[in-house]
Amino acid sequence: MNKMKKIIVKIIGIFFIAILIFVGFLGFQVHQNVQRVKAYEKIVDAEVAKNQIPQYKNLVLAIIYTESKGKSVDLMQSSESAYGSQAVINTQEESISQGVKFLAEALQKAQAANCDEWTGVQAYNFGLDYIEFVKERGGENTVELAEEYSREVLSPLLGNEEKTKYRYYRLQSFFYNGGYLYQNGGNMFYADLVRMNQTLIRWFS
Repeated sequence: MNKMKKIIVKIIGIFFIAILIFVGFLGFQVHQNVQRVKAYEKIVDAEVAKNQIPQYKNLVLAIIYTESKGKSVDLMQSSESAYGSQAVINTQEESISQGVKFLAEALQKAQAANCDEWTGVQAYNFGLDYIEFVKERGGENTVELAEEYSREVLSPLLGNEEKTKYRYYRLQSFFYNGGYLYQNGGNMFYADLVRMNQTLIRWFS
């Protein structure tokens, strides 16, 4: 019996060491990603000042983290808002310039509609029509509202009339619906992801 207890204790010890190593590795990765994103801080400073939203500098950095972790040319995935199609922007400066401009427009429209700022952030992913949708339903972005818009409006509009789903594994999606999004329906967890990444940037800066 004592031998069995020793084996169990050893297994538990190995398990906890493995968890610590995994958490340490994740922490290192996040730190590296945050430092890569913060390398664009000066450009972001200039663009948020130009668009009169300097208070949203950290939000812009969080969107860069969410969209690319600072690893691609189109850092803020701004091609669609600028040109209506993907992979058109070919400089990081243009991506940030267009991304901040579009975010500023979304935040200003959300404010004018008496919606919360996270409605504007979700509209960065869904498009500006989402703001009116939220306005008519209380003015506060929620995952439930974002899912309704994704399923009933955006997904069918972009060709997914059957409302087909696909697997999407993130903490937010796993706990909310077991891990899925709607095909062509944007990301209904976008505002929550940006909020989480804003916290990560603050912790790992």
